[in-house]
Amino acid sequence: MTDDAERLLSETATAWGFALSERQLAQFRRYLDELITWNDRFNLTAVRDRVAMVRRHLLDSLWLARDWQTQPASLLDIGSGAGFPALPLKILYPALPVTLVEATGKKAEFLRHIADCLELSAVRVLNERIETVGHNPAEREHYEVVTARAVAELRVLVEYALPLLRIGGRLLAPKGRDPAAEISAARNALTLLGGEISYCEAVDIPGEEQRSLVIVTKIAPTPDRFPRAVGVPARRPL
Repeated sequence: MTDDAERLLSETATAWGFALSERQLAQFRRYLDELITWNDRFNLTAVRDRVAMVRRHLLDSLWLARDWQTQPASLLDIGSGAGFPALPLKILYPALPVTLVEATGKKAEFLRHIADCLELSAVRVLNERIETVGHNPAEREHYEVVTARAVAELRVLVEYALPLLRIGGRLLAPKGRDPAAEISAARNALTLLGGEISYCEAVDIPGEEQRSLVIVTKIAPTPDRFPRAVGVPARRPL
């Protein structure tokens, strides 16, 4: 990480109430080093500049923890890709148990590699489709927080996420500047699946266009038939 990139990360995190230790900064530095190396082979991110990586990947991930009063008991990330937002949150909260779900084998390989490089404990990588994970009794209705970034529109995403959340658990879904149409389209799915929109907040990252974060809370059990078979939620949204 360049001096400018590390300064941006450290100063912004501190302004948000996260004082990063030297070990955490070293982990973030190694994360970007490995991401750049692997990116030449697997195209994990279109972002190449380190300062831009800090803004678009690291700070965008850390924003999700701004309203946490305490560390969640568990977190599952859908479509983890290069590990955002879950692994920056894991670096921020080293004791947080994290499950990463990634259907693409090469990306799952990178996730296992980076967790090992950064010496992160209590990180599981599931190389499976999320619809399959949602019907696994060991995973279903288990998690306090589910995250998903750039995975699907909201009405599809809630079918992936709500079966995995315990009652009172929350889906944190980063979205674009104005997700009003997505929220409106997801009303039927939320009713069927036992969720409700808690709120939608503006996300302000230095040097980036304003985006939003949609928070969905699970308020009732999800019927056993959800999620539907692999591929169906995306082809035929509720």
